[in-house]
Amino acid sequence: MWKFLALLASTVALRPYVFVFLGAFLLLATLHLGAGRAIVFLVLGYLISWGAEVCAINFGFPFGEYLYIPATLDRELWLAGVPFMDSLSYLFLAYASYCLALTALGAGRGLRVQEDANLPESWRTLILGAALMVTLDIIIDPVALRGYRWFLGQIYGYPGGGVYFGVPLSNFAGWFLVALVLIRVLQYLLSAPAPARFWDWGRRPLPAPLLGSGLYLGILGFNLTMTFLIGETCLGWVGVFIYLPFLTWLALKLLP
Repeated sequence: MWKFLALLASTVALRPYVFVFLGAFLLLATLHLGAGRAIVFLVLGYLISWGAEVCAINFGFPFGEYLYIPATLDRELWLAGVPFMDSLSYLFLAYASYCLALTALGAGRGLRVQEDANLPESWRTLILGAALMVTLDIIIDPVALRGYRWFLGQIYGYPGGGVYFGVPLSNFAGWFLVALVLIRVLQYLLSAPAPARFWDWGRRPLPAPLLGSGLYLGILGFNLTMTFLIGETCLGWVGVFIYLPFLTWLALKLLP
């Protein structure tokens, strides 16, 4: 037990940025969905993400062939060959992408972005949210692959390499599939009736999709900043230009 707690504390100390984003997700998801739904998504989403990672490192599906390098096995929690913190990242990425999709598809301008009654559960939100999550991974994965050049460390690799800065396209296809599943779970939880009062505890009438969109932009900004800081200028500018059309359109949409 003490060893587990020590490894958990070491995991937080080793990956503080992951837990900062995770904490922001839990706060926003509680305000948006309610504490019960946020916790259920935390558990279900983690199991789905972790299961996808375990399946991928053993069978190559859904992300293609890749491997984790157990360099930090004695310094952070690992579960069945997967770093504990790695599967956590899918949760806040999926939620932030879902919120940005709601913001982009909602009507109105400024802080008065309105959702039609069906938008949170619609297939349009599902597809756009999944696409936004994959686009974020297009920024994250190449810089994470170069973790040996910053404080992440070298924790994984692709034995066969890849055409996009060392990342194979199969990885992004897998991310799209997992994103679809995670966001669909979010949609179901949001629409499901509350079986107990705790389900809706903490829920507030705030512009939650806008706040979740801010989380998305924070994650994007962090990873682009790290990309430039490690000297990957070309990769950084590719990321900027990928997002430039969408973010320009979104800013014009939200201007009062």
